[in-house]
Amino acid sequence: MSLKTRNALITGSTSGIGLAIARALATEGVNVTLNGFGDAGEIEATRAAIEKDFGVKARYSGADMSKPDQIAAMVSEAESAFGTLDILVNNAGIQHVSPIENFPIDKWDQIIAINLSSVFHASRAAIPGMKTRKWGRIINTASAHSLVASPFKSAYVSAKHGVAGFTKTAGLELATFGITVNCISPGYVWTPLVEKQIPDTMKARNLTKEQVINDVLLTAQPTKQFVTVDQVAAFAIFLCSDAASQMTGSNYSMDGGWTAA
Repeated sequence: MSLKTRNALITGSTSGIGLAIARALATEGVNVTLNGFGDAGEIEATRAAIEKDFGVKARYSGADMSKPDQIAAMVSEAESAFGTLDILVNNAGIQHVSPIENFPIDKWDQIIAINLSSVFHASRAAIPGMKTRKWGRIINTASAHSLVASPFKSAYVSAKHGVAGFTKTAGLELATFGITVNCISPGYVWTPLVEKQIPDTMKARNLTKEQVINDVLLTAQPTKQFVTVDQVAAFAIFLCSDAASQMTGSNYSMDGGWTAA
């Protein structure tokens, strides 16, 4: 099945996993709406490059994923601009690390809002149109932390477990409407955000770069390799295909064996 007639919205897509998914969709001929924070000039250059490189239409929305009204408006505008919204990728997410008793309340609220509640708000706004057209793909970026926990990440782990639960519920509700809902749960993914953490960790722990990568970042992943953004994006494309039409309400691990134990 060709995706060339389809239109997508990818939250948190100005870098990392979200941008890789947006570019992969554009490669398939899908028009895309980008979303996320960053330098305005860089975002515009990214948007323009997608149009030039892949011959599709690309938009940008600066909607704040912690604001339900902005999320609803973003979905409505994406649908109006392209005529339909066929693919929704809920990818936006943030992190904060702290013991529970010291965890800032505002950070807890922000992580739950962006990592979990935004999935609900965007899906709620997109589903009516998908139901009318009897076709849709909702893909949620979860994490290995949707299945297992790590200390000092209470908000993130709670949110990602919630994303997995929401995915199951939505998959059941939409099973007879030609709409699939799935989540991808990567382990550590090599992104600029992760790469930038390495020098600070080297200094703080008096470790070499190799020690940080193998003994800190990849200690949980048996393959001792990072997942790549392109691997996540390729799987997202598969979930949009007809070959995956009977895959719904599921959580797919891509974590180098992290959650196999």
